[in-house]
Amino acid sequence: MTQPQAQPQPQPDAQAQPQAQPQPQARTVTILVADDEQDIRELVAYRLSRSGYSIIEARDGEEAFQLAADQALDMAVLDVMMPRLNGFDLTQRLRHTPATERLPILLMSASVQEADISRGIAAGADGYLTKPFTPDQLLTRVREVLSRG
Repeated sequence: MTQPQAQPQPQPDAQAQPQAQPQPQARTVTILVADDEQDIRELVAYRLSRSGYSIIEARDGEEAFQLAADQALDMAVLDVMMPRLNGFDLTQRLRHTPATERLPILLMSASVQEADISRGIAAGADGYLTKPFTPDQLLTRVREVLSRG
């Protein structure tokens, strides 16, 4: 009895195989950090940059507004008490500017008064973080605000 001979299997054409498509690079989220206190601004910027965010810093509210108008931002983390333009007024200006009206905004303040928190939300902020805060609290609040946007 003869064994059936195995038929040679066709070899795939090397040119016919699909090419692996390059994966698109994930776009880095850019966050504006505005605080007149250099230590706090640098702490916030450091923690967020270590978590993979791109950071732009401003020393006061007016500088923050100019940077927001000139940059493509994904979020703003703003101190309430800043010179030249406080965080409440800055938030209102950002909400009334077409290019930034939907920008997610997290306000930071040492004030834990319910009236101040309500004022921040009424101005258009998406979140409010009271000082002092831990780096993990900051990161959690930033992620919460970004996830809503």
